[in-house]
Amino acid sequence: MLSGALCEQGQDDLRQDAVMQQVFSMCSMLLQRNTDTRKRKLNIRRYKVVPFSQRSGVLEWCSGTMPIGEFLADPNKGAHRRFRPQDWTSLSCRKKMTEASDKLQAYNEVCKNFRPVFRYFCMERFLDPAVWMEKRLAYTHSVATSSIVGYIVGLGDRHIQNILIDEQSAELVHIDLGVAFEQGKILPTPETVPFRLSRDIVDGMGITGVEGVFRRCCEKTMEVMRSSQEALLTIVEVLLYDPLFDWTMNPLKAFYLQHDEQQELNATLSSTMGGDDIDNQRKSSDSQSFNKVAERVLLRLQEKLKGVEEGTVLSVGGQVNLLIQQAMDPKNLSRLFPGWQAWV
Repeated sequence: MLSGALCEQGQDDLRQDAVMQQVFSMCSMLLQRNTDTRKRKLNIRRYKVVPFSQRSGVLEWCSGTMPIGEFLADPNKGAHRRFRPQDWTSLSCRKKMTEASDKLQAYNEVCKNFRPVFRYFCMERFLDPAVWMEKRLAYTHSVATSSIVGYIVGLGDRHIQNILIDEQSAELVHIDLGVAFEQGKILPTPETVPFRLSRDIVDGMGITGVEGVFRRCCEKTMEVMRSSQEALLTIVEVLLYDPLFDWTMNPLKAFYLQHDEQQELNATLSSTMGGDDIDNQRKSSDSQSFNKVAERVLLRLQEKLKGVEEGTVLSVGGQVNLLIQQAMDPKNLSRLFPGWQAWV
């Protein structure tokens, strides 16, 4: 039984969310089987999805959660407005990044005028020091686990409205899983980071940041994923070739993801290109071409699970270190689509 449910009919393909929840369940099961990760309570928060068609279905309501964007960047009651009222607003930062020709210089300027405040989430809600420490630890564990698993499956579109935080446990819940298997890299503005590790996300971990607990949990999660590569490759291969599951990027989907401010044009496109057209897209495309794309996805997944990054085989620690560096590199963050809000 679902404690709360939401019937949805709209742009998103709920079948992709349902498939990704299956992958997350598999990863959580693998983490539970390992002594080290079970002891640390490393897990991925999931929600139930029952798709009826490509455009409709039922989702479990994630009770007691809120988008991190609502807590951080709400123009009226967001933490940035309350704790650093002298800083630029998130809207001003977005305008600056959109209009800038030198993205890196603009990003560095934005960072100087928009400081992280996510530490206050736990400080506001958990006044007892022991409880505060427990919840901050749970948050750090959650970020580490979801980051590594998200990287393995190539999960993209991790903007601040697609990540929820539980107000009781401080764990993260990732929603809207429509961009996976590194399809974010072929968007009009390609995604350049392996997972979201922006300054506010790191700020919530406390004074040690990505060192200590976070790094160790990332390494433990990666160890489990790499030691279970046969099981992961098997389930992903089945899903990639599922004829009912369209995970590939198409022009309408890319437009919807990165041009949401142009509502009028979006509505026009939606009305002229119906769900049946999208459903038939794969059927009308060259099946050999699709198979090659799926083979490349599987090959890249295999490389990740063997520690191959940029043509070099790395240890678990080396691979995790490289991913953290890539996720926090200002050069990578400055090149992201402004709607991703890399400065938050």
